[in-house]
Amino acid sequence: MNVIEATKSYESWLRSHTLVVERDLEAKHAAMAQAPFPLLRATFYRWMQLWKEHAGQLARTPRVLSVGDLHVENFGTWRDTEGCLIWGVNDFDEAYPLPFALDLVRLATSAHLAIRERHLSVRAKESCGAILAGYVEGIECGGRPFVLAEHNTWLWRLAVSDLRTPKTFWRDQEGKCRPPQPKPSAALLGIVRRLLPKGIGPVRVLHRTAGKGSLGRQRFLFQCEWNGGI
Repeated sequence: MNVIEATKSYESWLRSHTLVVERDLEAKHAAMAQAPFPLLRATFYRWMQLWKEHAGQLARTPRVLSVGDLHVENFGTWRDTEGCLIWGVNDFDEAYPLPFALDLVRLATSAHLAIRERHLSVRAKESCGAILAGYVEGIECGGRPFVLAEHNTWLWRLAVSDLRTPKTFWRDQEGKCRPPQPKPSAALLGIVRRLLPKGIGPVRVLHRTAGKGSLGRQRFLFQCEWNGGI
């Protein structure tokens, strides 16, 4: 089975389990044809087909709860409940118990492709060393959040310099969003409303086109006002 056959098989399976947004699936196919890095991001199903065949002993490492579809663009920043800027993995669509080496190999592979396409300015060997060193350090310290203002000020300066103004952010989101067709179920709306804080304004629901691997599936943006912000 080649990647074209694997893609057809995966999309057939996807259609049997959920509603597929064909317009987004076409955008995904176009992105896959652009370069190796977006192809990697969009084809985690193919990665899993080839993993055991090519990973050798790494495929037999102990299983842990893994990210699965991990790559260099699956990291980002967000504000916690105290307003602190946090950095870490921000996409867990394919989280599952897997050999721990899978996340490391996939992250390193994505770094190599990003370096080749000049999205990263480090050497491939240096990127692998940094990934391994960071993983080991995380295990030794028992794991902790990356609170940028406390222990990682260099990363905080980098993140803050790239923060977009709210107007620019929402203008960008408007370009990626449109009214959902069909609308989300009443059950889903009820779950989301119960999770939102008290005192929010009316909730606006949009379909959001973003990412690579999740393109084709329904993806909703719930927009509302709270404490003077959106």
